[in-house]
Amino acid sequence: MHGRLRRLVRIALVVLAIAGIAQLLGWDVRDWLSNLWDVLTEISVGAIIAGVALTTLQTLATGYAWYGILRAAYGDPAVRLSQVLACYATAVALNGFVPANLGTLVCLVMFTAVIPGASFSGILGGYAVQKIFFTIAGAFVYVYLFLTLDGIADLEFGWIRDNPGWAIAIGAGIAVLVSTVLGVLRAKLATFWQNAKDGARVLTQPRMYLRRVVLPSFVGWAASLCVVAVFLTAYSIPVSFRVVMQVVGGNSIANVVSVTPGGVGVNQAANVASLKSVTDPTTATAYSVAQQLVTTAWNLLFAVVLVTAVFGWSGGKTLVGDSYADAKRQVDARKTAKTAGARSS
Repeated sequence: MHGRLRRLVRIALVVLAIAGIAQLLGWDVRDWLSNLWDVLTEISVGAIIAGVALTTLQTLATGYAWYGILRAAYGDPAVRLSQVLACYATAVALNGFVPANLGTLVCLVMFTAVIPGASFSGILGGYAVQKIFFTIAGAFVYVYLFLTLDGIADLEFGWIRDNPGWAIAIGAGIAVLVSTVLGVLRAKLATFWQNAKDGARVLTQPRMYLRRVVLPSFVGWAASLCVVAVFLTAYSIPVSFRVVMQVVGGNSIANVVSVTPGGVGVNQAANVASLKSVTDPTTATAYSVAQQLVTTAWNLLFAVVLVTAVFGWSGGKTLVGDSYADAKRQVDARKTAKTAGARSS
């Protein structure tokens, strides 16, 4: 009993520490909690429980896919499932309130720190493998919407049909540009691949890849679709496969162009546009805000519990803090390099 109480106190301290850091970064925690409470009292308890359960399944299933990738790359003794899940849950939580998916980079740094013999380029190779399924899933969403939404085909191909010469010229220009860039980067890519291919080793074992990467990834993706359906239902918005695909596709585009923490504001605008055929803007915005608040709050709490349970209070605090600082340095270095390159050109 005493040990359990001490663990709860540690979790509470982690939450308070995160809240303090968020406050310093300009995140109004009090206002956020107030909005969260409004949402929790607005929709049914059943919807909240179902949404939280499916969000947890999404995190655990996708984290398990990461475990399959890293276990094939670095072996059983070096890779522990609990550590992989804790690192991935940290990424999911951070991506809810830091810009530009910085949480994902933090996760990759954490993997490098906790797995003996892992290199960052090797982990990046694993990340490329992990993205294969989700890239295909995203392409499926776009193709489905392209084929089912009226007028999109004419919108996409109308200009090409009317301006074939320009279309050919633009296509040729893009091909030349891609060829030039690949030629410049070929040497660097070859060196990178020598290190990164360790992380992609699971691709040499098709059965293991399908069973331990593709299958759990599909479960996580399906759970994410069900989360959307649950919160749509909570706001009495008609649910169909097409409507869910519209929301998922809109969110995907919003995440690409968003620079705000967690895509706040951009996601709401995308959801309003995606749902305009089935509900009014006020209801669409309420749905979007509710889903984002509930899932973000739960992902944060879940990550805190996992990291504290797996790495301990001081170990988890140090690991996440150091990984975040390292990730920020890498992002800043890339920005500096891009700025210098732009000036020199």
